[in-house]
Amino acid sequence: MKGEVSHIVLLLLISIVISACKEDASMDIQVFETSKSGHQLERIENFAKSEQAVLIAVFPEKKYQRILGFGGSFTEASAHLLNQMSAESRAKIIEAYFGETGARYSLTRTHMNSCDFSLGNYSYAPVPDDVNLEHFSIEEDLDDLIPMIRDAMSVSKDGFKLIASPWTAPPWMKDNNSWKGGRLLKEYYDSWANFFLKYLEAYKEEGIDIWGFTVNNEPLGNDYNWESMHFSPEEMNDFVQHYLGPKLRSSAPEVKLLGYDQNRDEEMREWVDAMYDNDSIAQYYDGTAIHWYGSTFDYFPESLQYAHQKAPDKYLIQTEACIDAEVPRWKDDRWYWSKKATDWGYDWAPQERRHMHPRYVPVFRYARDIIGCLNNHVNGWIDWNMVLDRKGGPNWAENWCVAPVIVDPEKDEVYFTPLYFTMAHFSRFIRPGAIRVGLELDSDIIQATAVENPDNSLIIVVFNPGENQVGIEILIGGEKIDLSISGKAIQTIEVTPKKGDLFI
Repeated sequence: MKGEVSHIVLLLLISIVISACKEDASMDIQVFETSKSGHQLERIENFAKSEQAVLIAVFPEKKYQRILGFGGSFTEASAHLLNQMSAESRAKIIEAYFGETGARYSLTRTHMNSCDFSLGNYSYAPVPDDVNLEHFSIEEDLDDLIPMIRDAMSVSKDGFKLIASPWTAPPWMKDNNSWKGGRLLKEYYDSWANFFLKYLEAYKEEGIDIWGFTVNNEPLGNDYNWESMHFSPEEMNDFVQHYLGPKLRSSAPEVKLLGYDQNRDEEMREWVDAMYDNDSIAQYYDGTAIHWYGSTFDYFPESLQYAHQKAPDKYLIQTEACIDAEVPRWKDDRWYWSKKATDWGYDWAPQERRHMHPRYVPVFRYARDIIGCLNNHVNGWIDWNMVLDRKGGPNWAENWCVAPVIVDPEKDEVYFTPLYFTMAHFSRFIRPGAIRVGLELDSDIIQATAVENPDNSLIIVVFNPGENQVGIEILIGGEKIDLSISGKAIQTIEVTPKKGDLFI
């Protein structure tokens, strides 16, 4: 309607009037920035005036999803590398990820049996036709994975949730008797379900609680390049409804079960339809696990919205993401801020999907994806390997990738890439139990999201992919905060009310 004042402009006018009546600001504000220019999660206190300004209106009264956390994955590759580092370097890395001075990771993942980021193929049930799993053993994990998880537990003040995912059942349970591809034979559905319970018990005996499972990593497969096992939505539902679901409900009802566990593009819609259209099946799924490999730039907001609307009371958890098909650049921060990276799809995606995989900026991909996920109902976001070497491994399949922390064991050197600081902008400040709140932007030159933490602090994360500094005017109730963000930068703004427990 002509003459109508927009919601965000009206808030600005109100804030100017209210602020003029106040002697002191009612909020404590801290700003931390990581930028191409060299900031690494640095506290920023001086903000220059900018020619360009963006209005960000935050609405704490508008509540969306509850946040489980952010973090990375415990892999045999990462644990093996930590075993080769000095005690000092190992402790430095663990503290950087889980300690109070570091990223404070709160949501993690690990693999059941081997994956590509293992030193070789292995299963906890290696003896063929051992249907009763009498020879089940997690001995393979005792000298690397389990010590890494325990070290993280020892420095994590708030603790963290751990999700376990199998890449494949042991070959003897499959129709092709191979680590790669194939399907679980129906005659072993019961044994494979019991395998999950055995794993839960074995890890609990080591002092490690498993928060949740995904039924199977990437059930659509990986073109037989490394460990995998194929499921159709109907096959996964059959396994969950008649075997795994009832067993978990009976023996470990507190353990969550997530379906799908692959890319959040068109296929995800088919899977959530299959998972949630039938209540007798849906009752066993606590949520949907998703990956980001469908595109280097598209975070698929429509698919995320579809999945949320299909099951608004279920979790949406990003369980894997990484800079794949790349060898890490050693102590070269500029590369991580440059549009030079390519992913698997740049060379190998079908021609009709190739446009979804252009060259990209690694830092941008992380920041854009995490913010996009949060703004579309995702409850948690998990990176892949926490630590890799300068080659992007070890990886028995030579599927080299990048991790936020790169090490050179021979020289006992550690490189915290810009991806580490990007992750920390979310994991350090957005705590488990936080709730995403309403946020509106008057411009698309930046991205932003906002949450309210359990301690009532507001956390606003802003991403500026442009070359130039951008002014920011943040409106919260009756307050206006004037800031700016550097060009090519991520910023976390922590706002705490001085008086009372709530924002007005």
